[in-house]
Amino acid sequence: MKNLKKHSFLTVCFCLFISFKSISQTNYTSARMPSQQNKIIIDKIVEATHYKNYVVDFCLSKINETSAKEGWNEQKAMEITQSINYKNFRDAIYNSFVVFDEVELETLLKAYEKDTAYQTKNVMTNNKILINNLNIFANDIVLGKYVSK
Repeated sequence: MKNLKKHSFLTVCFCLFISFKSISQTNYTSARMPSQQNKIIIDKIVEATHYKNYVVDFCLSKINETSAKEGWNEQKAMEITQSINYKNFRDAIYNSFVVFDEVELETLLKAYEKDTAYQTKNVMTNNKILINNLNIFANDIVLGKYVSK
């Protein structure tokens, strides 16, 4: 009888542990985002670096590469191309700059605006996390995940 109580207690504890662990897996926090003021500065940095054009060009090259490899017809290629929307990628850019405060962002913006040589050392094209996110975004576009149904 004593052994049965012990096993029952352990079984109940184990089930509770599994339940709590499962619940904790579904509770996640969303990605950190910069303040509204910092978003404005980041948008200006994107303009100064022409990164929006880079994102679109990168996606177009992925689409062209996949289209040629898989033999897409013109209609499918056009449909996928029209699904490119920079706004779908903007949060990834904001998130990559969340570690910078307003003063650091302003300093970075001024450096890009004043020094054309600095623009060739684009921080965003050298940021490994942002490059990875851009690859994921472009692959999702190629897979048709942004095509309006």
